[in-house]
Amino acid sequence: MNPLADDALATLFGDARTFTRWQQREVPDGVVQDALALAQHGPTSGNCQPMRLVLVESAAAKERLIACVSSGNAEKVRTAPVTAIVAYDREFYEYLPRLYPHTDARGWFTSDEALALETAFRNSSLQGAYFILALRAQGLDCGPMSGFDNAKLDAEFFPDGRWRSNFLLNIGYGERASLRPRLPRLGFAEIARRA
Repeated sequence: MNPLADDALATLFGDARTFTRWQQREVPDGVVQDALALAQHGPTSGNCQPMRLVLVESAAAKERLIACVSSGNAEKVRTAPVTAIVAYDREFYEYLPRLYPHTDARGWFTSDEALALETAFRNSSLQGAYFILALRAQGLDCGPMSGFDNAKLDAEFFPDGRWRSNFLLNIGYGERASLRPRLPRLGFAEIARRA
């Protein structure tokens, strides 16, 4: 494989930012779906693919979600064209006979609930990150968020308990003029060491 060109890297990383303010511009039909299709090519352990999404777009659904977020995040949700609830399926392993057919991977998890939950959370987090990059590759901006009541959100949107929330992701076209200067990043020697 060849390295990406500088402009592609800038789209994914260098020029990409976390947005909290949004242009009043609709996200075209199909763009989020296309991004999700790209993101699903990212690796997960045993091809388990536990991430699930609820794309919150209607005013009524946004009000239900706003009731679950911190006061500082309410306006971000209200004004974003789309807010994705990035969740995980606690029973993701039910799909493994199709997704990982060359062995009985389902059995790895049916006998160990703690392993299943750990795997679901870790891999849905990975998939959520892939989704952010895929959305950026499609020309969209993102604003990932914590700052919500997981239990309240899960009761509101996932009452059967099978799916659980991981994080929220506002999606649209960000107001670049509202951005502050990019915050510093840690250097290589501060976060990495060779063994």
